[in-house]
Amino acid sequence: MYLIKNVEINNMVEDKVFVADVLIHDGKIQRIEENIEADAKVIDGKGKKLFPGFIDAHTHLGLRETGIGFEGDDVNELSNPLTPELKAIDGINPLDKTFDEAREAGITCVSSGPGSANVIGGQFAIIKTHGRRVDDMIVNPSHAMKIAFGENPKRVYKGLGISPQTRLAVAAELRNILTKAKMYLEKIEAAAGNLDKMPAYDNKLEALLPVLKKEIPLKAHAHRADDIFTAIRIAKEFDLKLTLDHCSEGHMIVEELVEEGYDAIVGPTFGHKTKFETKNKTFTTPGILQRAGLRVAIMTDHPVIPVHYLPIMAGLCAKAGMDRFEALKAITINPAEILGIEDRVGTIEVGKDADLVMMDGHPFELDAKVKMTFVDGHIAYTAD
Repeated sequence: MYLIKNVEINNMVEDKVFVADVLIHDGKIQRIEENIEADAKVIDGKGKKLFPGFIDAHTHLGLRETGIGFEGDDVNELSNPLTPELKAIDGINPLDKTFDEAREAGITCVSSGPGSANVIGGQFAIIKTHGRRVDDMIVNPSHAMKIAFGENPKRVYKGLGISPQTRLAVAAELRNILTKAKMYLEKIEAAAGNLDKMPAYDNKLEALLPVLKKEIPLKAHAHRADDIFTAIRIAKEFDLKLTLDHCSEGHMIVEELVEEGYDAIVGPTFGHKTKFETKNKTFTTPGILQRAGLRVAIMTDHPVIPVHYLPIMAGLCAKAGMDRFEALKAITINPAEILGIEDRVGTIEVGKDADLVMMDGHPFELDAKVKMTFVDGHIAYTAD
């Protein structure tokens, strides 16, 4: 049990701060009040700022390890353009150095999963960043199905000499397997539990059933406006849930995106524009989409941008015109809501997981330092 005393709380429920005590017990936030007395280890928060743990809604954390090549690269399975059966949890290495760096920067929760080489890459997992065994870190083992449009699948499979090599084929491959999965589901439903009438087991089609049942969304890699529209078109054709990940040209089609209403997970914006489809990326995009009424999260796409720079990415969006509170929401409560875990994380409220970061300044300030990070009520990092 920990008691943080006299800390300035940024609860992310409302755009104001207040000084109070926070009592942590059994991994949860138990009380938020002034002058709490409890039999707990006291942490002096005077002069410090407390935020909810930061959340990155799109990474490859633990799947492409630091300081190593092929041996530690488990992001893309290049043997088949359609691999929905793959699960990120089977490749994440929590002992990679980047998890230490995440905690040191106050990143307490991430969505991590396959890359964008394949039309369907596999299943993303939501995990906490503290632990030695991924099974003990899981928030949701299969929360979204990664799909990809644009240059990446085109380039990879042109090099291998098989389909898809065009945007037309990318869409066709996706429609084809979704149609097969739909027929597979219809046969299962028609069998009504009669094993003799059940279709032969197919691990790829089986993995897509939660998508068709709208239990999990498609997580669509789409930078360019036309690819964003293709993702939306296919999601609507099959009546599926969808998030727009990267959304680099979202600011160019903001009216249409508002009409459609899908959540946007924007980034990685920092760094050189290495591909034609990212030539229009800008730190103004999240603010433009947010002001238009869309729910926006900011992501690093780690290791494209190292995960510990997530607060700086949000700060650069604020510098480019995004409201500071909204930019902070884009790495706290917004990704929590988009990932469907807002009942546990994203704000500082009684009953939620004690995922907290205590700093000596605002996270958008380059010289602000994380003093302590809590994950599930455990001190996962301390600067002392």
